[in-house]
Amino acid sequence: MAGFIIRGGLFAMPVRAVVRLVTLLALCWLPLFWASGAHAAIAVGSARVWPAQDYTRLTLESKQAISHNMFTVNNPERLVIDLEDVELGSALSELTKLIGNDDPYIKSVRVGRFKPGVVRLVLDLKSEVKPQLFVLKPVGEYGYRLVLDVYPAQPLDPLMALLEKPRTPIPEAASAPAATMQAAEEPPTAKELSTEERPKLAQGTSIGKIDTQPPSAAPPPKNIPELRARTLIVAIDAGHGGEDPGARGKHGSYEKNITLAIARKVKALVDDAPNMRGVLIRDGDYFIPLIGRVAKARKVNADLFISIHADAFIKPKARGSSVFALSEHGATSAAARWLAKKENEADLIGGVNIAVKDPYLARTLLDLSQTATINDSMKLAKHVLNELGGINDLHRGQVEQAGFAVLKSPDIPSILVETAFISNPDEERRLNDEDYQEKLANAILGGVKRYFAQNPALSKPKFAQAEF
Repeated sequence: MAGFIIRGGLFAMPVRAVVRLVTLLALCWLPLFWASGAHAAIAVGSARVWPAQDYTRLTLESKQAISHNMFTVNNPERLVIDLEDVELGSALSELTKLIGNDDPYIKSVRVGRFKPGVVRLVLDLKSEVKPQLFVLKPVGEYGYRLVLDVYPAQPLDPLMALLEKPRTPIPEAASAPAATMQAAEEPPTAKELSTEERPKLAQGTSIGKIDTQPPSAAPPPKNIPELRARTLIVAIDAGHGGEDPGARGKHGSYEKNITLAIARKVKALVDDAPNMRGVLIRDGDYFIPLIGRVAKARKVNADLFISIHADAFIKPKARGSSVFALSEHGATSAAARWLAKKENEADLIGGVNIAVKDPYLARTLLDLSQTATINDSMKLAKHVLNELGGINDLHRGQVEQAGFAVLKSPDIPSILVETAFISNPDEERRLNDEDYQEKLANAILGGVKRYFAQNPALSKPKFAQAEF
């Protein structure tokens, strides 16, 4: 059968022909309809908040870049962000639960549909801020990220607060050197203060929480000379953090958590050592750009910079501790070159706003004459490596060098310590053990003390901060 005939005016067609025509039109328009629908509803897969004393970061991750608009409102202070063509899903709806009472800058967040096609975020603030909003392209395991960094309007500097807090004079011990006693009679500078005169950071607390009680003197390790000089500042950098987890172990350990735990233990031991003070570059789970870590160490005129990491490799059998220094002339091995490349990609993973020029970048990372500083770094690295060899196998029997961006301070001896391989299940287990973390911290301190005993930093010249 040819089917029925549809007649109307001058139009006449078999029913089967009509069905075929309608089907053809539907197939032609359906892809356009789907494309339009996908564009109109970008799903936010996850939302994360990283509060820190320096700044708070809010991250929205999606499979497509999100168009956005931001403005501020005063009295009371609020930050408004409009997200275009975004689906109001569970990740955005639950964003309000991610803001804690201890967030230094954000009081609360409200999320809702402002108008068709626009989702509005309203951040109630605790004070005036300087926000930065930018998009990061996919990298590693991340898709597109819309990142909001909320900085205070008047930047806080907890590291400098450590040196600038009013000091309560305390009678010096009878064993203090005569030079220290004489210096105490004159207004001291931040670098000349003795251990008793300078405020001490409470162990296990954030930078800036000052304990004015005199530090307790812990007995130094055997065969290591006791240090009796001006207070020596050791900057301790826990690798990775926040959006950048670092390497991951087979059993789910994150490098960023292990490095922070070890760094805190190193700081506690340094603080207990006579005439030494430890400063944590990162004391929480948040991201700091590589050059920002260098800048923080320079702001407190650190005498040493130690960056702590936990290595990973594609083969789980790789094991042992390593210590690295900066190289001006290429890496000392293919493995060192590979590791430096991986560590230098931390800024890509953690997320840096390239639209903002870093005032320290232009000069700190220039090819400065760093020969003397690198020589001192090598001496420090050898002492630390020898100490680590007493508690763990050494991946290589010598200090290696490569172009690590985090070691590029022109005037501070700097080393990078790979404590062990987190990718090795046995070493991952040891890295999570507090007693073993304490052994690692003692080994690092032992190397630092041996370095200072042979290389006194009594009159070490510093670059003027005004130059940077």
